[in-house]
Amino acid sequence: MSVRLKLTLSYAGFLIAAGAFMFVAAWFAGRDPGSFAFVLRYVPGWMIRAIGALIPGNSSFLLRAFAPAAIIALAFLLLVGLVGGWLLSGRMLAPLARITDATRTAANGSLAHRIQLPGRNDEFRELADAFDTMLGRLEAHVAEQQRFAANASHELRTPLAVTQTLLEVARSDPRRDNGELVERLLFVNGRAIDLTEALLLLSRADQRSFTPEEVDLSLLAEEAVETLLPLAEKRGLTIENSGERAPTMGSAALLQQLTTNLVHNAVVHNVAPEDPQKGTVWVTTGARDGTAVLTVENTGAILTPQLASTLVEPFQRGSERIRSDHAGVGLGLAIVKSIAQAHDGTLTLTPRPAGGLCVTVRLPAAPASSGTSPT
Repeated sequence: MSVRLKLTLSYAGFLIAAGAFMFVAAWFAGRDPGSFAFVLRYVPGWMIRAIGALIPGNSSFLLRAFAPAAIIALAFLLLVGLVGGWLLSGRMLAPLARITDATRTAANGSLAHRIQLPGRNDEFRELADAFDTMLGRLEAHVAEQQRFAANASHELRTPLAVTQTLLEVARSDPRRDNGELVERLLFVNGRAIDLTEALLLLSRADQRSFTPEEVDLSLLAEEAVETLLPLAEKRGLTIENSGERAPTMGSAALLQQLTTNLVHNAVVHNVAPEDPQKGTVWVTTGARDGTAVLTVENTGAILTPQLASTLVEPFQRGSERIRSDHAGVGLGLAIVKSIAQAHDGTLTLTPRPAGGLCVTVRLPAAPASSGTSPT
Protein backbone atom coordinates (compact mmCIF):
# COMPACT_ATOMS: atom_id res chain seq x y z
CA MET A 1 0.00 0.00 0.00
CA SER A 2 1.54 3.30 -1.10
CA VAL A 3 1.86 6.35 1.14
CA ARG A 4 -0.50 8.24 -1.12
CA LEU A 5 -3.18 5.56 -0.74
CA LYS A 6 -2.64 5.44 3.03
CA LEU A 7 -3.14 9.19 3.32
CA THR A 8 -6.20 9.02 1.06
CA LEU A 9 -7.81 6.30 3.17
CA SER A 10 -6.91 8.14 6.38
CA TYR A 11 -8.50 11.39 5.22
CA ALA A 12 -11.58 9.55 3.90
CA GLY A 13 -11.98 7.69 7.20
CA PHE A 14 -11.63 10.89 9.16
CA LEU A 15 -14.30 12.60 7.08
CA ILE A 16 -16.64 9.64 7.47
CA ALA A 17 -16.14 9.70 11.23
CA ALA A 18 -16.70 13.48 11.32
CA GLY A 19 -19.86 13.21 9.25
CA ALA A 20 -21.20 10.39 11.44
CA PHE A 21 -20.56 12.45 14.57
CA MET A 22 -22.35 15.43 13.07
CA PHE A 23 -25.39 13.30 12.23
CA VAL A 24 -25.48 11.84 15.73
CA ALA A 25 -25.21 15.31 17.26
CA ALA A 26 -28.04 16.61 15.04
CA TRP A 27 -30.21 13.62 15.90
CA PHE A 28 -29.83 14.22 19.64
CA ALA A 29 -30.46 17.92 19.16
CA GLY A 30 -33.67 17.18 17.25
CA ARG A 31 -34.98 14.87 19.96
CA ASP A 32 -34.17 17.21 22.86
CA PRO A 33 -33.24 20.74 21.79
CA GLY A 34 -32.80 21.87 25.37
CA SER A 35 -30.04 19.37 26.07
CA PHE A 36 -27.52 21.62 24.28
CA ALA A 37 -28.92 24.92 25.50
CA PHE A 38 -26.17 25.36 28.08
CA VAL A 39 -23.62 25.73 25.28
CA LEU A 40 -25.30 28.90 24.06
CA ARG A 41 -24.26 30.68 27.29
CA TYR A 42 -20.63 30.49 26.18
CA VAL A 43 -21.24 31.42 22.53
CA PRO A 44 -20.99 35.16 21.68
CA GLY A 45 -24.21 36.75 20.50
CA TRP A 46 -22.60 38.09 17.27
CA MET A 47 -21.67 34.52 16.29
CA ILE A 48 -25.27 33.31 16.70
CA ARG A 49 -26.55 36.33 14.71
CA ALA A 50 -23.99 35.63 11.98
CA ILE A 51 -25.09 32.02 11.76
CA GLY A 52 -28.74 33.11 11.68
CA ALA A 53 -28.03 35.52 8.81
CA LEU A 54 -26.72 32.64 6.71
CA ILE A 55 -29.90 30.56 7.22
CA PRO A 56 -32.92 31.81 5.23
CA GLY A 57 -36.47 31.86 6.59
CA ASN A 58 -37.36 31.06 10.14
CA SER A 59 -34.08 30.21 11.78
CA SER A 60 -35.09 30.17 15.42
CA PHE A 61 -35.64 26.44 15.51
CA LEU A 62 -32.42 25.69 13.62
CA LEU A 63 -30.42 27.92 15.90
CA ARG A 64 -31.99 26.47 19.01
CA ALA A 65 -31.73 22.84 17.85
CA PHE A 66 -28.64 22.60 15.71
CA ALA A 67 -26.22 25.38 16.67
CA PRO A 68 -25.26 23.93 20.08
CA ALA A 69 -24.71 20.49 18.58
CA ALA A 70 -22.70 21.98 15.71
CA ILE A 71 -20.49 23.94 18.09
CA ILE A 72 -19.80 20.88 20.23
CA ALA A 73 -19.12 18.79 17.12
CA LEU A 74 -16.73 21.38 15.69
CA ALA A 75 -14.85 21.66 18.99
CA PHE A 76 -14.58 17.90 19.21
CA LEU A 77 -13.45 17.63 15.61
CA LEU A 78 -10.83 20.33 16.18
CA LEU A 79 -9.43 18.46 19.15
CA VAL A 80 -9.49 15.09 17.41
CA GLY A 81 -8.03 16.65 14.23
CA LEU A 82 -5.11 18.18 16.09
CA VAL A 83 -4.29 15.09 18.12
CA GLY A 84 -4.99 12.62 15.33
CA GLY A 85 -3.18 14.72 12.72
CA TRP A 86 -0.15 15.02 14.97
CA LEU A 87 0.00 11.27 15.55
CA LEU A 88 -0.77 10.39 11.94
CA SER A 89 1.81 12.79 10.50
CA GLY A 90 4.39 11.54 12.99
CA ARG A 91 3.84 7.96 11.92
CA MET A 92 3.83 8.84 8.24
CA LEU A 93 6.99 10.94 8.50
CA ALA A 94 8.92 8.46 10.65
CA PRO A 95 10.69 6.96 7.59
CA LEU A 96 11.76 10.46 6.55
CA ALA A 97 13.36 10.97 9.96
CA ARG A 98 15.27 7.73 9.49
CA ILE A 99 16.41 8.81 6.04
CA THR A 100 17.46 12.21 7.43
CA ASP A 101 19.56 10.53 10.12
CA ALA A 102 21.25 8.39 7.48
CA THR A 103 21.96 11.51 5.41
CA ARG A 104 23.61 13.22 8.37
CA THR A 105 25.67 10.10 9.02
CA ALA A 106 26.83 10.02 5.40
CA ALA A 107 27.61 13.75 5.51
CA ASN A 108 29.92 13.08 8.47
CA GLY A 109 31.93 10.66 6.30
CA SER A 110 30.41 7.28 7.24
CA LEU A 111 29.41 5.81 3.88
CA ALA A 112 29.05 2.26 5.19
CA HIS A 113 25.75 3.08 6.93
CA ARG A 114 22.56 1.83 5.25
CA ILE A 115 18.93 2.73 5.99
CA GLN A 116 17.48 -0.72 5.22
CA LEU A 117 13.95 0.55 5.77
CA PRO A 118 11.58 -2.30 6.73
CA GLY A 119 7.96 -2.67 5.75
CA ARG A 120 6.06 -2.88 2.51
CA ASN A 121 7.13 -1.27 -0.73
CA ASP A 122 5.90 2.33 -0.88
CA GLU A 123 7.31 5.73 -1.82
CA PHE A 124 9.39 5.98 1.36
CA ARG A 125 10.75 2.45 0.89
CA GLU A 126 11.69 3.27 -2.71
CA LEU A 127 13.39 6.47 -1.55
CA ALA A 128 15.32 4.61 1.15
CA ASP A 129 16.37 1.85 -1.26
CA ALA A 130 17.49 4.43 -3.81
CA PHE A 131 19.48 6.22 -1.10
CA ASP A 132 21.10 2.94 -0.03
CA THR A 133 22.03 2.24 -3.64
CA MET A 134 23.52 5.71 -3.98
CA LEU A 135 25.54 5.22 -0.78
CA GLY A 136 26.80 1.87 -2.06
CA ARG A 137 27.94 3.37 -5.36
CA LEU A 138 29.47 6.36 -3.61
CA GLU A 139 31.34 4.12 -1.19
CA ALA A 140 32.62 1.99 -4.08
CA HIS A 141 33.63 5.13 -6.00
CA VAL A 142 35.52 6.56 -3.03
CA ALA A 143 37.28 3.24 -2.48
CA GLU A 144 38.18 3.12 -6.18
CA GLN A 145 39.55 6.65 -6.04
CA GLN A 146 41.63 5.77 -2.99
CA ARG A 147 43.04 2.72 -4.75
CA PHE A 148 43.70 4.79 -7.83
CA ALA A 149 45.53 7.47 -5.82
CA ALA A 150 47.64 4.81 -4.10
CA ASN A 151 48.47 3.10 -7.41
CA ALA A 152 49.24 6.41 -9.13
CA SER A 153 51.55 7.41 -6.29
CA HIS A 154 53.32 4.08 -6.57
CA GLU A 155 53.66 4.33 -10.35
CA LEU A 156 54.99 7.89 -10.14
CA ARG A 157 57.37 7.05 -7.32
CA THR A 158 59.03 4.28 -9.35
CA PRO A 159 60.54 6.45 -12.12
CA LEU A 160 61.50 9.10 -9.60
CA ALA A 161 63.29 6.53 -7.47
CA VAL A 162 65.08 5.11 -10.52
CA THR A 163 66.11 8.61 -11.58
CA GLN A 164 67.47 9.37 -8.13
CA THR A 165 69.44 6.11 -8.09
CA LEU A 166 70.98 6.80 -11.50
CA LEU A 167 71.95 10.31 -10.46
CA GLU A 168 73.55 9.07 -7.24
CA VAL A 169 75.57 6.53 -9.20
CA ALA A 170 76.75 9.24 -11.59
CA ARG A 171 77.71 11.54 -8.71
CA SER A 172 79.69 8.78 -6.96
CA ASP A 173 81.72 8.10 -10.13
CA PRO A 174 82.29 11.40 -11.99
CA ARG A 175 84.78 9.80 -14.45
CA ARG A 176 82.22 7.32 -15.73
CA ASP A 177 80.88 7.65 -19.27
CA ASN A 178 77.44 9.21 -18.89
CA GLY A 179 76.14 8.35 -22.34
CA GLU A 180 74.30 5.25 -21.16
CA LEU A 181 73.13 7.11 -18.07
CA VAL A 182 71.58 9.87 -20.17
CA GLU A 183 69.75 7.33 -22.33
CA ARG A 184 68.31 5.58 -19.31
CA LEU A 185 67.31 8.88 -17.73
CA LEU A 186 65.55 9.92 -20.94
CA PHE A 187 63.66 6.62 -20.99
CA VAL A 188 62.61 6.87 -17.35
CA ASN A 189 61.65 10.52 -17.74
CA GLY A 190 59.59 9.68 -20.82
CA ARG A 191 57.70 7.03 -18.88
CA ALA A 192 56.95 9.56 -16.13
CA ILE A 193 55.70 12.08 -18.71
CA ASP A 194 53.49 9.46 -20.37
CA LEU A 195 52.01 8.53 -17.02
CA THR A 196 51.34 12.17 -16.12
CA GLU A 197 49.66 12.84 -19.46
CA ALA A 198 47.55 9.70 -19.07
CA LEU A 199 46.42 10.82 -15.63
CA LEU A 200 45.49 14.26 -16.98
CA LEU A 201 43.55 12.68 -19.85
CA LEU A 202 41.74 10.38 -17.43
CA SER A 203 40.79 13.36 -15.27
CA ARG A 204 39.55 15.28 -18.30
CA ALA A 205 37.37 12.37 -19.38
CA ASP A 206 35.88 11.98 -15.91
CA GLN A 207 34.98 15.69 -15.77
CA ARG A 208 33.21 15.64 -19.19
CA SER A 209 34.82 18.98 -20.02
CA PHE A 210 34.14 18.95 -23.76
CA THR A 211 31.65 20.29 -26.28
CA PRO A 212 29.76 17.51 -28.10
CA GLU A 213 30.02 17.35 -31.88
CA GLU A 214 29.20 14.70 -34.46
CA VAL A 215 32.01 12.17 -34.82
CA ASP A 216 32.21 9.14 -37.13
CA LEU A 217 33.92 6.22 -35.37
CA SER A 218 34.77 4.60 -38.71
CA LEU A 219 36.97 7.55 -39.66
CA LEU A 220 38.65 7.50 -36.26
CA ALA A 221 39.30 3.77 -36.66
CA GLU A 222 40.90 4.32 -40.06
CA GLU A 223 43.17 7.01 -38.63
CA ALA A 224 44.16 4.85 -35.66
CA VAL A 225 44.93 1.87 -37.90
CA GLU A 226 47.01 4.01 -40.24
CA THR A 227 48.96 5.46 -37.30
CA LEU A 228 49.68 2.11 -35.66
CA LEU A 229 50.26 0.08 -38.84
CA PRO A 230 54.09 0.52 -38.70
CA LEU A 231 54.15 -0.81 -35.13
CA ALA A 232 51.99 -3.78 -36.14
CA GLU A 233 54.21 -4.58 -39.14
CA LYS A 234 57.28 -4.34 -36.93
CA ARG A 235 55.78 -6.98 -34.67
CA GLY A 236 54.68 -9.15 -37.59
CA LEU A 237 50.97 -8.49 -37.12
CA THR A 238 48.12 -7.89 -39.54
CA ILE A 239 45.41 -5.27 -38.98
CA GLU A 240 42.08 -5.74 -40.76
CA ASN A 241 39.80 -2.70 -40.71
CA SER A 242 36.21 -2.94 -41.94
CA GLY A 243 32.76 -1.70 -41.14
CA GLU A 244 30.23 1.01 -41.84
CA ARG A 245 29.72 4.58 -40.69
CA ALA A 246 29.14 4.89 -36.95
CA PRO A 247 28.20 8.51 -36.16
CA THR A 248 27.96 9.56 -32.53
CA MET A 249 28.05 12.76 -30.51
CA GLY A 250 31.04 13.64 -28.36
CA SER A 251 34.59 14.93 -28.25
CA ALA A 252 36.58 14.09 -31.38
CA ALA A 253 39.87 14.27 -29.47
CA LEU A 254 38.73 11.98 -26.65
CA LEU A 255 37.09 9.48 -29.01
CA GLN A 256 40.24 9.46 -31.13
CA GLN A 257 42.20 8.67 -27.97
CA LEU A 258 39.72 5.90 -27.15
CA THR A 259 40.09 4.32 -30.60
CA THR A 260 43.87 4.67 -30.64
CA ASN A 261 44.18 3.14 -27.18
CA LEU A 262 42.09 0.13 -28.20
CA VAL A 263 44.03 -0.53 -31.39
CA HIS A 264 47.38 0.04 -29.65
CA ASN A 265 46.32 -2.31 -26.85
CA ALA A 266 45.34 -4.96 -29.42
CA VAL A 267 48.69 -4.62 -31.21
CA VAL A 268 50.93 -4.59 -28.15
CA HIS A 269 49.18 -7.34 -26.21
CA ASN A 270 49.07 -9.78 -29.07
CA VAL A 271 51.19 -12.84 -29.79
CA ALA A 272 54.86 -12.50 -28.92
CA PRO A 273 57.17 -11.46 -31.81
CA GLU A 274 59.02 -14.78 -31.59
CA ASP A 275 55.75 -16.72 -31.80
CA PRO A 276 55.58 -18.59 -35.15
CA GLN A 277 51.82 -17.94 -35.29
CA LYS A 278 51.08 -14.67 -37.04
CA GLY A 279 48.90 -12.39 -34.97
CA THR A 280 45.92 -10.41 -36.22
CA VAL A 281 43.90 -7.39 -35.12
CA TRP A 282 40.33 -6.89 -36.34
CA VAL A 283 38.77 -3.41 -36.17
CA THR A 284 35.10 -3.06 -37.14
CA THR A 285 32.55 -0.27 -36.83
CA GLY A 286 28.84 0.00 -37.42
CA ALA A 287 25.51 1.43 -36.28
CA ARG A 288 22.75 -0.75 -34.90
CA ASP A 289 19.78 -0.35 -32.58
CA GLY A 290 20.39 3.36 -32.07
CA THR A 291 24.04 2.94 -31.06
CA ALA A 292 27.42 3.45 -32.70
CA VAL A 293 29.55 0.35 -32.19
CA LEU A 294 33.34 -0.01 -32.30
CA THR A 295 34.80 -3.50 -31.92
CA VAL A 296 38.50 -4.34 -31.64
CA GLU A 297 39.59 -7.98 -31.49
CA ASN A 298 43.05 -9.47 -31.36
CA THR A 299 44.82 -12.78 -31.11
CA GLY A 300 46.96 -13.55 -28.10
CA ALA A 301 47.13 -15.49 -24.88
CA ILE A 302 44.03 -17.19 -23.50
CA LEU A 303 42.43 -14.98 -20.85
CA THR A 304 39.94 -15.96 -18.18
CA PRO A 305 36.75 -13.90 -17.74
CA GLN A 306 37.94 -12.94 -14.25
CA LEU A 307 41.23 -11.55 -15.60
CA ALA A 308 39.48 -9.77 -18.47
CA SER A 309 37.14 -7.99 -16.05
CA THR A 310 40.10 -6.50 -14.15
CA LEU A 311 41.88 -5.07 -17.19
CA VAL A 312 39.80 -1.88 -17.13
CA GLU A 313 41.05 -1.10 -13.63
CA PRO A 314 43.85 1.48 -13.49
CA PHE A 315 47.38 0.02 -13.60
CA GLN A 316 46.11 -3.51 -14.32
CA ARG A 317 47.96 -5.11 -17.22
CA GLY A 318 47.38 -8.83 -16.74
CA SER A 319 49.90 -11.49 -15.81
CA GLU A 320 51.61 -11.70 -19.22
CA ARG A 321 51.27 -8.06 -20.17
CA ILE A 322 53.71 -6.36 -17.81
CA ARG A 323 56.78 -7.86 -19.47
CA SER A 324 56.04 -6.24 -22.83
CA ASP A 325 58.37 -3.49 -23.95
CA HIS A 326 55.30 -1.49 -25.01
CA ALA A 327 53.21 -2.22 -21.94
CA GLY A 328 52.41 1.44 -21.46
CA VAL A 329 51.52 2.91 -18.09
CA GLY A 330 48.60 0.61 -17.31
CA LEU A 331 45.91 3.22 -17.97
CA GLY A 332 44.97 2.42 -21.58
CA LEU A 333 41.72 0.53 -20.97
CA ALA A 334 40.97 2.61 -17.87
CA ILE A 335 41.05 5.72 -20.07
CA VAL A 336 38.87 3.96 -22.67
CA LYS A 337 36.32 3.11 -19.97
CA SER A 338 36.25 6.68 -18.64
CA ILE A 339 35.87 8.17 -22.13
CA ALA A 340 33.05 5.73 -22.94
CA GLN A 341 31.23 6.55 -19.71
CA ALA A 342 31.72 10.28 -20.31
CA HIS A 343 29.87 9.78 -23.61
CA ASP A 344 27.09 7.74 -21.94
CA GLY A 345 28.44 4.58 -23.53
CA THR A 346 29.49 1.13 -22.41
CA LEU A 347 32.68 -0.89 -22.63
CA THR A 348 32.58 -4.70 -22.81
CA LEU A 349 35.58 -7.02 -22.61
CA THR A 350 35.11 -10.62 -23.73
CA PRO A 351 37.92 -13.22 -23.90
CA ARG A 352 38.15 -14.99 -27.26
CA PRO A 353 38.03 -18.81 -27.01
CA ALA A 354 41.08 -19.14 -29.26
CA GLY A 355 43.02 -16.54 -27.28
CA GLY A 356 43.09 -12.78 -27.21
CA LEU A 357 40.40 -10.27 -26.36
CA CYS A 358 37.28 -8.77 -27.94
CA VAL A 359 36.59 -5.19 -26.82
CA THR A 360 33.29 -3.57 -27.78
CA VAL A 361 32.40 0.09 -27.25
CA ARG A 362 28.76 1.15 -27.67
CA LEU A 363 27.91 4.86 -27.81
CA PRO A 364 24.59 6.62 -28.44
CA ALA A 365 24.14 7.24 -32.15
CA ALA A 366 24.09 10.80 -33.42
CA PRO A 367 20.63 12.20 -34.22
CA ALA A 368 19.67 11.71 -37.83
CA SER A 369 18.79 15.40 -38.15
CA SER A 370 22.26 16.54 -37.08
CA GLY A 371 23.57 19.01 -39.59
CA THR A 372 27.24 19.06 -38.64
CA SER A 373 29.64 17.20 -40.82
CA PRO A 374 31.25 14.17 -39.17
CA THR A 375 34.82 14.45 -37.97
